[in-house]
Amino acid sequence: MESLRRKYVRCPHCGFTNFSKNIYCNRCNLKVKRDYSSINKSLAFLFAGFIFYFPANIYPILQSNKFFASYTNTIISGIFELWNDGDYPIAVIVFLASVLIPLLKFLILFYLNISVKSCKYLKIKRRLYKFVEISGPWSLLDVFVVFVLGALIHFRYVSIIPQKAALYFLLMVIFTILSAMSFDERLIGAECE
Repeated sequence: MESLRRKYVRCPHCGFTNFSKNIYCNRCNLKVKRDYSSINKSLAFLFAGFIFYFPANIYPILQSNKFFASYTNTIISGIFELWNDGDYPIAVIVFLASVLIPLLKFLILFYLNISVKSCKYLKIKRRLYKFVEISGPWSLLDVFVVFVLGALIHFRYVSIIPQKAALYFLLMVIFTILSAMSFDERLIGAECE
């Protein structure tokens, strides 16, 4: 049974069974070999995203103009403002989606990349990767809301204008998604087989 496992490899994309000597799948022509260089790519994207995390939280994300007064808010000051106004559920959601979950994703991806050869906690590592993979596109929700508000709210005395932190946040999310996509999930526990 073990010799069969070494002789054949299943394509992670289409499920076709290929000979283990094949680099590309015979059905879908995508790579079937485990790619250890994906760790370097994933870490490079991860560090690039982490660099954009700080300006995304330091600079203003939007400017609101109301009746001759102009206000700029960072993500953190917006959370405090929502909390002080009594919008507790919205403040918690914004904190989770904009501050805590991106930070958790950075930590999880870093942990997965450095512990990929370890045989401990394989099920937990796979679940953590699925969490990062599933939550990736949802991180774009913040940027979507800011740009939709900026596009829709343009009255005579009221307007919302996206600021440069929205671009930094967008870049951070894109690099985090690229980091998760470039990480080869099959490497988790590959040394333990």
